[in-house]
Amino acid sequence: MLHTKCPRCRRGDMFSGGMYNFGSNKIHDRCPHCNLHFEIEPGYFYAAMYVSYALNVMEAFGIVAITWAVTRNADSPWLYTGVILLGCLLLSPINFRYSRVLLLYWLSPKINYQPHLDTDDTTPYL
Repeated sequence: MLHTKCPRCRRGDMFSGGMYNFGSNKIHDRCPHCNLHFEIEPGYFYAAMYVSYALNVMEAFGIVAITWAVTRNADSPWLYTGVILLGCLLLSPINFRYSRVLLLYWLSPKINYQPHLDTDDTTPYL
């Protein structure tokens, strides 16, 4: 899951390019290894917005706790607002990818891991 591989075969890449590569932060239509169609139905990834929102809320609480631990300043709302906005902006590529990964791995009952697909195509069968 951390390597953003296909939830069914755990071999094929879900995304093309690197995480912070702005030109190619795109999900493949199908798994290159097992041919799983990632978007199960039209508009399926709209649900990933809610997962991303939950990730942002958890990150904001973590950022507030770290900011308070470092500065011990509870009086400045602008400090916290700026740090939260900057943190959420820097973590947005991670949230984009992992909201879709979490949706496919944990919140999609139609997709299950199938061990017989988790084989290396280059290895000859003995």
